Amino acid sequence: MSDPDPVVIVPYRNGPLIVRGPIEIRDQEGNPIDPGRSPVALCRCGRSRIRPFCDGTHASSRFRAPSGRESRP
Repeated sequence: MSDPDPVVIVPYRNGPLIVRGPIEIRDQEGNPIDPGRSPVALCRCGRSRIRPFCDGTHASSRFRAPSGRESRP
């Protein structure tokens, strides 16, 4: 029996979190949320109209965030 593929989360510079691998997304009450595709793009800017998923709004809202870890001020 082989191990399942690991879940990999990549924060894209000025964009969403891309999630690859076997995941389950639930709301705060524990109800499943079907992403409808794989990989999954999760919103980081907070402006998507399909949250928690990304709809590309970060591009027009001028959202800025690094791909790596942010430095503390």
